[in-house]
Amino acid sequence: METVGRVPSEPGHAPPAPPPVAYEGVWRFTAPALDSSVPQARRAVRDLLAHQRVPVDEELMASLLLIVSELVTNAVRHAALLSPEIAVEVSLGRDWVRVAVEDNHPYRPVALMADQGRTGGRGLLLVTAVTEEAGGVYDVEHTASGGKVVWAALPLPGAATSPPPPR
Repeated sequence: METVGRVPSEPGHAPPAPPPVAYEGVWRFTAPALDSSVPQARRAVRDLLAHQRVPVDEELMASLLLIVSELVTNAVRHAALLSPEIAVEVSLGRDWVRVAVEDNHPYRPVALMADQGRTGGRGLLLVTAVTEEAGGVYDVEHTASGGKVVWAALPLPGAATSPPPPR
Protein backbone atom coordinates (compact mmCIF):
# COMPACT_ATOMS: atom_id res chain seq x y z
CA MET A 1 0.00 0.00 0.00
CA GLU A 2 1.36 3.40 -0.98
CA THR A 3 0.76 6.42 1.21
CA VAL A 4 -0.01 9.62 -0.65
CA GLY A 5 -0.07 13.04 0.99
CA ARG A 6 0.53 13.79 4.64
CA VAL A 7 1.68 10.97 6.87
CA PRO A 8 -0.01 11.09 10.28
CA SER A 9 2.44 11.75 13.06
CA GLU A 10 3.22 8.99 15.48
CA PRO A 11 3.21 9.63 19.22
CA GLY A 12 6.50 11.26 20.17
CA HIS A 13 7.25 12.41 16.61
CA ALA A 14 6.75 15.91 15.28
CA PRO A 15 4.43 16.37 12.32
CA PRO A 16 6.16 17.08 9.03
CA ALA A 17 7.14 20.69 8.44
CA PRO A 18 4.96 22.67 6.06
CA PRO A 19 6.45 23.28 2.63
CA PRO A 20 8.55 26.45 2.29
CA VAL A 21 6.91 29.60 1.00
CA ALA A 22 8.30 31.39 -2.05
CA TYR A 23 9.93 34.22 -0.12
CA GLU A 24 11.93 32.10 2.35
CA GLY A 25 15.71 32.41 2.20
CA VAL A 26 18.78 34.30 3.36
CA TRP A 27 20.39 37.27 1.60
CA ARG A 28 23.63 38.93 2.64
CA PHE A 29 25.40 41.99 1.32
CA THR A 30 28.38 44.00 2.43
CA ALA A 31 28.96 47.73 2.50
CA PRO A 32 31.76 50.04 3.54
CA ALA A 33 31.51 51.37 7.11
CA LEU A 34 30.48 54.82 5.89
CA ASP A 35 27.48 57.04 6.65
CA SER A 36 26.32 56.62 3.04
CA SER A 37 25.80 52.90 3.72
CA VAL A 38 22.89 53.61 6.09
CA PRO A 39 20.35 54.71 3.44
CA GLN A 40 21.76 52.14 1.00
CA ALA A 41 21.15 49.32 3.49
CA ARG A 42 17.65 50.58 4.23
CA ARG A 43 16.84 50.77 0.51
CA ALA A 44 18.33 47.31 -0.13
CA VAL A 45 16.22 45.72 2.62
CA ARG A 46 13.04 47.48 1.46
CA ASP A 47 13.67 46.45 -2.16
CA LEU A 48 14.44 42.84 -1.19
CA LEU A 49 11.23 42.48 0.81
CA ALA A 50 9.22 43.95 -2.08
CA HIS A 51 10.97 41.78 -4.67
CA GLN A 52 10.41 38.61 -2.63
CA ARG A 53 6.76 39.62 -2.04
CA VAL A 54 7.09 39.22 1.71
CA PRO A 55 3.74 39.98 3.38
CA VAL A 56 4.81 43.02 5.42
CA ASP A 57 2.43 45.81 6.30
CA GLU A 58 3.44 49.48 6.54
CA GLU A 59 4.01 49.33 10.30
CA LEU A 60 6.26 46.28 10.08
CA MET A 61 8.20 47.78 7.16
CA ALA A 62 8.75 51.01 9.12
CA SER A 63 9.95 49.00 12.14
CA LEU A 64 12.35 46.90 10.06
CA LEU A 65 13.80 49.94 8.30
CA LEU A 66 14.28 51.76 11.61
CA ILE A 67 16.09 48.72 13.01
CA VAL A 68 18.33 48.47 9.93
CA SER A 69 19.10 52.20 10.12
CA GLU A 70 20.04 52.06 13.79
CA LEU A 71 22.12 48.87 13.56
CA VAL A 72 24.06 50.03 10.49
CA THR A 73 24.55 53.50 12.02
CA ASN A 74 25.96 51.91 15.19
CA ALA A 75 28.34 49.74 13.18
CA VAL A 76 29.50 52.74 11.12
CA ARG A 77 29.97 55.01 14.15
CA HIS A 78 31.43 52.59 16.65
CA ALA A 79 33.12 49.78 14.70
CA ALA A 80 34.56 51.39 11.58
CA LEU A 81 38.09 51.59 12.98
CA LEU A 82 38.25 47.79 13.35
CA SER A 83 35.73 46.99 10.66
CA PRO A 84 36.04 48.99 7.44
CA GLU A 85 33.30 46.80 5.98
CA ILE A 86 30.01 45.66 7.50
CA ALA A 87 27.60 42.94 6.45
CA VAL A 88 23.82 43.10 6.45
CA GLU A 89 21.87 39.85 6.39
CA VAL A 90 18.15 39.39 5.86
CA SER A 91 16.66 36.00 6.73
CA LEU A 92 13.07 35.28 5.79
CA GLY A 93 11.01 32.48 7.22
CA ARG A 94 7.39 31.54 6.78
CA ASP A 95 6.34 33.64 9.79
CA TRP A 96 9.20 36.02 10.51
CA VAL A 97 11.90 38.30 9.14
CA ARG A 98 15.32 38.68 10.75
CA VAL A 99 17.74 41.52 10.01
CA ALA A 100 21.32 41.37 11.24
CA VAL A 101 24.37 43.60 11.00
CA GLU A 102 27.83 42.12 11.43
CA ASP A 103 31.09 43.94 12.07
CA ASN A 104 34.57 43.00 13.26
CA HIS A 105 34.54 45.04 16.48
CA PRO A 106 34.65 42.71 19.51
CA TYR A 107 32.70 44.77 22.04
CA ARG A 108 29.03 44.13 22.69
CA PRO A 109 26.98 47.30 22.23
CA VAL A 110 25.18 48.65 25.28
CA ALA A 111 21.92 50.59 25.21
CA LEU A 112 22.51 53.92 26.95
CA MET A 113 19.98 55.52 29.20
CA ALA A 114 18.20 58.43 27.55
CA ASP A 115 19.98 61.70 28.28
CA GLN A 116 17.99 64.82 27.44
CA GLY A 117 21.21 66.78 26.87
CA ARG A 118 22.56 64.42 24.21
CA THR A 119 21.59 63.99 20.63
CA GLY A 120 22.08 60.41 19.68
CA GLY A 121 22.99 57.43 21.82
CA ARG A 122 19.47 56.05 21.82
CA GLY A 123 19.68 53.68 18.85
CA LEU A 124 19.71 50.41 20.78
CA LEU A 125 16.94 51.66 23.07
CA LEU A 126 14.86 52.26 19.93
CA VAL A 127 15.74 48.86 18.48
CA THR A 128 14.82 47.13 21.74
CA ALA A 129 11.54 49.02 22.10
CA VAL A 130 10.47 48.52 18.48
CA THR A 131 11.38 44.83 18.57
CA GLU A 132 9.52 44.18 21.82
CA GLU A 133 6.46 46.14 20.67
CA ALA A 134 6.30 44.00 17.52
CA GLY A 135 6.56 40.77 19.53
CA GLY A 136 10.05 40.03 18.23
CA VAL A 137 13.43 39.20 19.69
CA TYR A 138 16.74 41.07 19.65
CA ASP A 139 20.23 39.90 20.58
CA VAL A 140 23.96 40.19 20.00
CA GLU A 141 26.20 37.23 19.19
CA HIS A 142 29.95 36.98 18.87
CA THR A 143 31.38 35.67 15.62
CA ALA A 144 34.13 33.08 15.25
CA SER A 145 36.41 35.82 13.90
CA GLY A 146 36.04 37.90 17.08
CA GLY A 147 33.46 40.39 15.84
CA LYS A 148 29.76 40.50 16.51
CA VAL A 149 26.33 40.22 14.90
CA VAL A 150 23.53 42.41 16.22
CA TRP A 151 20.13 41.19 15.07
CA ALA A 152 16.40 41.52 15.48
CA ALA A 153 13.68 39.13 14.31
CA LEU A 154 10.08 40.25 13.95
CA PRO A 155 6.98 38.18 13.27
CA LEU A 156 5.13 38.68 10.01
CA PRO A 157 1.45 39.68 10.20
CA GLY A 158 -0.64 36.65 11.14
CA ALA A 159 2.45 34.63 12.15
CA ALA A 160 1.69 31.19 13.54
CA THR A 161 5.07 30.80 15.24
CA SER A 162 7.41 33.02 17.20
CA PRO A 163 10.59 34.46 15.65
CA PRO A 164 13.61 32.19 15.37
CA PRO A 165 16.05 31.73 18.22
CA PRO A 166 19.66 32.88 17.80
CA ARG A 167 21.79 30.96 15.32
